[in-house]
This record gives sequence, C-alpha cells and structure tokens, in this order.
Amino acid sequence: MNKYLNSILAASTLIVAPLLPAQPQDSGAILSAKASLTTLGSTIEVEGYHSDNPPKALYPTVRLEQSVRIPMRDGVRLATDFYFPQGEKKKRPIILIRFAYNKNHYRKTHSIAYFFAAQGYVVAVQDIRGKFESEGRYRISADDRDDGYDTLNWLASQPWASGKIGTFGCSYSGENQMQLAATRHPNHTTAIAESAGGAYLGTYRPFMYREGGVPELANSLGWFWGAGNQYPLQLPAALTDSQFQQFAGFYTTAPTLPALDINKAVWTLPVIDSLRANGNPLPNEYDNYIAQPPAAPYWDSLNYVTDQDRFNIPALHINSWYDGSANETLKLFNLFRRQSDTATARDNQFVIISPTTHCGSAAAGPDYQVAGLQLGDPSKDYLALYLRWFNYWLKGEDNAVLTMPRVSYYLMGANQWAEATSWPLAKTHYQPYFLTSQGAANRGDNHGQLIDSPAEQTGQDNYRYDPADPVPSSGGFYALEPCPSGDCDKPPSQTRQDVLVYHSAPLNHQLDIVGEISAELYIASSAKDTDFTVRLLDQHPDGRAYLIQEGILRARYWQGFDRPQSLQAERIYQLSLSLHATAYRFHRGHTIRVEVSSSNFPRYSRNLNTGGRNYDEVQGVVANNTLYHGQPYPSHITLPVIKPQVNQDD
Repeated sequence: MNKYLNSILAASTLIVAPLLPAQPQDSGAILSAKASLTTLGSTIEVEGYHSDNPPKALYPTVRLEQSVRIPMRDGVRLATDFYFPQGEKKKRPIILIRFAYNKNHYRKTHSIAYFFAAQGYVVAVQDIRGKFESEGRYRISADDRDDGYDTLNWLASQPWASGKIGTFGCSYSGENQMQLAATRHPNHTTAIAESAGGAYLGTYRPFMYREGGVPELANSLGWFWGAGNQYPLQLPAALTDSQFQQFAGFYTTAPTLPALDINKAVWTLPVIDSLRANGNPLPNEYDNYIAQPPAAPYWDSLNYVTDQDRFNIPALHINSWYDGSANETLKLFNLFRRQSDTATARDNQFVIISPTTHCGSAAAGPDYQVAGLQLGDPSKDYLALYLRWFNYWLKGEDNAVLTMPRVSYYLMGANQWAEATSWPLAKTHYQPYFLTSQGAANRGDNHGQLIDSPAEQTGQDNYRYDPADPVPSSGGFYALEPCPSGDCDKPPSQTRQDVLVYHSAPLNHQLDIVGEISAELYIASSAKDTDFTVRLLDQHPDGRAYLIQEGILRARYWQGFDRPQSLQAERIYQLSLSLHATAYRFHRGHTIRVEVSSSNFPRYSRNLNTGGRNYDEVQGVVANNTLYHGQPYPSHITLPVIKPQVNQDD
C-alpha cells in the first residue's frame, strides 16, 4: 500500500506538507461540549458535541464511507464522508455538514454525525472547496452558495435519498447554511445554524471580523493564519475515485507553519504584512479582508446574505450573547421571516440565544461563568432538541417541537431563561442616558455622570489618543489576555487619560435591558480620521465592573460606510454606534458604567489617525479628541429597557 501511495504522490503536483501517517485515534470519554480546534496557533471554535474518544467506538453500527468526491458544476470535486445507519441503503433523509476545518478531524473528534446516523439519518460531512481533500481554490465563502446547491443536487439524486435534506453546523458551518438557504434549493428542507450571523452582509460586518469599518485584528489574525490559507489540491488526471479513497487518509494538504505568536503579530506594521512578517508566506484572503473598505464590491463577491435574498425553509437559529454575531443572528431570524416565500417557512423560524461564548451553547452547565461572571445554569438539552427538530421536518414525526417559544433568550444577571414571540420585544422602552461632566471624565472618582436628560450647558471632555499606546482590550468577543472572551471584572481603563468614564447613580431598582444598544456621540478631532469606542459595563457596589457589550466606529464613516470623508479640525460631528444586542439585569445598588475612548487593542486594529489607508502605513500621529455633551450636543447611550420594576427588591 505504501509503495502504491508514494507512486501516486510522486506523479502528482500535489501541494502538501510532508507525507503524514493517518492520525492515531484519541481515547477518553464522550463530551457533550464545545470543540476547540487548535490549528497553527489559532483557536477555531466549531460546533458542540466534541469527543476525545473515537466516536466510531461509541456507535459501532454506523457505517462510514470516506472521501467520496462530489462533482460541482465547474468540474471541481469536493471530498465528503458519509455516515450510514445500520442496515441496507434504503431511502433516508440526509443531514449535510459543510466543514472548513478538515472532515477527517471532524470524524475523529465529533460524535454528532455518528449520533444522527444512529438515529436513521445519512450524514454527509464535506471539506469545502480548496480545503484538505477538496479541489478548487478557497475564497472564503464566495463559492458556498453554488457548491452547497450542487452538493444537494448530487445528494438528492442518490438511490438511498428520500429527497429531504437538512443542514447543520456552527460558525462557518452555520454561515454557509444561510447562504445555501438563499438559493431555495427544492430539496433543502430545514436548517439548524449556530453562530451563523457572519453570513449577513446587511450590517457591514461580513465574516464577523469587521465592525464599524474597523478590522477585528486579534481574532482575524488567528483565524486567517490557521484557516485562511490557499493550498489547492492538484491530483493526477487519471486518478480514479477508488484510488483517491484508498490513499486520501494518508496525507494532508494543510501547510506546516510555525505557531503564531499572536501577542507579537498584532503589533506588526503595516498591518497588511502581519501574516507574512510572522512566518506565513502562503496566499491568503487576509490581504483583501484587511484592505477592502466596508462598502467595497469585494464583499458582494463573497455571496453573503443580503436583505434582497429570499428563503423557503424553516430554520432554528442558535447563538450566544458573548459571540460576536448574536445581533446578526437575530437580524437573520427576522430576515428569514420577512423574506420567506411560504407561510410554512415564515411561521417556523425560531431563535435561541444563550449566555455563552462562540459556539458554546451546548457546553454550558450548572455554575456556568464567563470570565468570572456567574451565570447560573443555562444548560439545555440541545442534542434532544436538534433530533426532535430534524425528526419533525425530515421524517414527519409529530413531536410538538413547534410548541417551543418563538424567541428564547437567557437574561444574564437574573440568570434565567425568558421567552418572547418576536424580536425586538414588543414593549421595549428605549431609554437614553446622557453623558455629562465638568470636563474631567478621564480622572476617575466619578467625575463623569450619566443623567436622564441632557445638561443645559455645553460641556466637553478631552483626551489624547496615541496609536503607539492604545487602550488594552478587556473582555469582549475573542479578546486576548488579561481577560478572555466575555467579561472582565478589572478593566484597565480606570487609570488612563485616554478613557472617559461616566457612571449613573446607584440604581434604586433592578433594570432589565433586552435588545440592541446604541450610542450617539458628538465629537471633534485634530486628526483627519480616528476611531471612537463605547463600552457598557455593570459596576458592582464593591467596584468590580463587568463588560456587557461594546462597539466601535471609524470616524471617517460618520456619513455612512459608503461615503467615507476625512474630518476637519474643530468641526463637531455626530457619530452613531451600535453596541449590539444583549439581555442583562442590573441589580439594585449597581451602577451603569459607560466608557468612551479611541482604541480597543488588539481586538480592533489601531487607527493611525493619518486619514490614509491605514492598512499599509507604518507611522501614526497623535489625535487630540474631544467628546461634547449637554445642549446642543446631547451625547448619550440608549438602553432597551424592559418592564422597569421601580419598587421591586432584588
């Protein structure tokens, strides 16, 4: 076998790492948990039900057929593993998982495909175009609509296919489901998509790695380093499918790269060289990602979901508050309802938002916490829910799964599940809190306040933003140390002159906020361009402060992402920022805390303040920035308040 394998490889132009033996199987117990695929120094979160025990041993009746090549319309073939239930190949419903991080890894570490197969489904797990065993050139998501459609065509034509096909997966595997749904394939029957908000182009946050016109630096560097590389598979033309299946498990096309020192890489200038300068010379979509402005045609070429798309499938949308795409998942939930072709699709959109980090809903259990914030027990039996959902739509089982709430969300702080019939909640009161100070909001000791109406007199707070000394990221989506994703009870902002801090008075009643948070800032700058950040925190009576949500805007987009314009010195501009959505309870005696600055590094790439392209620059300038408040410049944050309990004790 080895002689045969080596002769094939020698005759090919395969671009591969040194020939590797098939990886040994793992051992250990099955975990109903989030899988963390560590690739070349990057942590990539993938859907739950990870196993460190060979799943095949737990499901001995499941029959595997590996590395079947499915042809696409342009002749490219995508390698797909099939998990068949016990018994003959009779007509069965299919569950498709299109995976970006190696189907062979999925087979050895994930139990969910085996589980569904054991319940009578044929499960197909596919390497997407240009990855691992699949041919073609990887272009992030540009080909996922057509490739998903062509895969469904092939699956539906098989003699063992019932004609009903569901799709499943988290993150990239959730996003490509949303794109596939927009093709309205007649055999695409339903979808379960977790953390799939990155597929929505409508908020100018494609792939979840840009926000407010600013690249999300640390997370994108890690992802593109490990998963964004292009290494096309080139096989001998005469290689048959059976020959390919015989040797496919004995090699990997993934390149061998050094581990990424992310704490070093984020400081690289120019930022477009961050991968190459740190040891990754391979072709990569990172260059486009970092260089293309938010309204560039490039993003349209990636075929993400837009407000003009239409849909015809019921879908179960899953996400979590400390995922970077929860707000977009909620927008997709509404878009699928609004743009559905049929009443069945429109009336059968459901959404569940847990309090976890990316792709972590299934991992949450009793005494769950995110970076020290205690969140109670948000666990649900997601596996049972997913099975009931697929059984209803793909097998016709009458199991009352549609009686669940239309919207389920976890109210953090109260640490309990809540439900609604729509999003936003019908009785939301959008309460503004206005910023004010005596000009010293960056000096601590509660110099900045949040008040119910704008001060009558104009006030201002000034600070100096130096891109060589940015404000360290603290918590948030995929931040680095000193705080992990989510909250942090010791934000470093309290002693910095470039962070303005505003507090409410201690609350005399609990305050529930459920929905999207926004901010309006009136600003001026000495620079031609700079950034403004806003963070919302819950400050406890003992001084601990936990991050709830945060946002950023590159000031050149003050008129809109399609109309960038440089700032003029001493002119006052109005900026509108989104802080995304949340569901959170402030307790009596706590204070609402708002922080305003011009950097949040390395979560976001630094603005060098030159007004230039930024991504290819190496020199920055200091910006002297001013935040105005009071009349006629009522800077404020708006919270989505639900049923204020004025007289209720905690």
